[in-house]
Amino acid sequence: MDTTFEHKSVLLDEVISILSPRSEGVYCDGTLGGGGHAERILEASAPLGRLIGIDQDLDAITAAKKRLARFGGRAQIFHGRFSQLDELIRQAGITQLDGMLLDLGVSSHQLDEASRGFSFMNAGPIDMRMDASAGESAKELLARVSEDELADIIYRFGEEHMARKVARSIKQMEATGTLETTRDLAVAVQRVVGKKRPGKSDPATKTFQAIRIAVNDEMKELESVLQMLPEPLAVGGTVAIITFHSLEDRMVKQRFEELVNPCKCPPGMPVCQCPKPLAQYATRRSVRVSNQEQEQNRRARSARVRAIRRVR
Repeated sequence: MDTTFEHKSVLLDEVISILSPRSEGVYCDGTLGGGGHAERILEASAPLGRLIGIDQDLDAITAAKKRLARFGGRAQIFHGRFSQLDELIRQAGITQLDGMLLDLGVSSHQLDEASRGFSFMNAGPIDMRMDASAGESAKELLARVSEDELADIIYRFGEEHMARKVARSIKQMEATGTLETTRDLAVAVQRVVGKKRPGKSDPATKTFQAIRIAVNDEMKELESVLQMLPEPLAVGGTVAIITFHSLEDRMVKQRFEELVNPCKCPPGMPVCQCPKPLAQYATRRSVRVSNQEQEQNRRARSARVRAIRRVR
């Protein structure tokens, strides 16, 4: 396996502006990747700012340790899921955070390294695990679930309207022993949806996204960390979350709204017993990538960041 870890951090300037790192602040990058966001946070919080970095990808951990080595003890790096955030920050001796970042995208390394099985562009094993050292691979999942269950996964997590036909095509290839690589999986989708057209996303994109989400239990992971909020944050602490597709963004938007506007009473009600807001918006609307960043990094084009700040 290629041990290099190439990844362009998205919305880098925007995230630093939102978090406004300061010296003596304590921050967490719950999706460390190659360490690009973490590096900028540590630079901006010099000389005393600290950062806890978490990632479930061992390739990312190796790359980030090299990149952040110059910060010494200011950076503590853990192998784990961001749903374990409470436990891991306790291990780091931290009680509350001044800032927290989650970047929910798949890294360029994961997409480009064929052996990881995320990409339909290069033939590789049908794997798709963020943590390649544990859990069920995509191929094992496809073998375990029924055609109806697979269709539900593709429709729910990929929003693919031809999900039932796609699931049938995949299971037919599996039954004939011709589903061995990610290219085979892409062919199974293309047989139903059609081949890529100029200027359009590859027709396999939605299905690959859905299977990847199911393999890594990504929606449950996100729900878990959203329900922690705002407890890991100190008063005045900010959480910023970068999403890449509508499923994630809806979950983040809804949870942030619950924390900022918990009152459900109709306007003009004289006595309100609803809880007081726990947070305020650090960005009232989502912040999208600039045109310049889209030109430099096509994979960033769907990225957006939302953020809230704890107020009590």
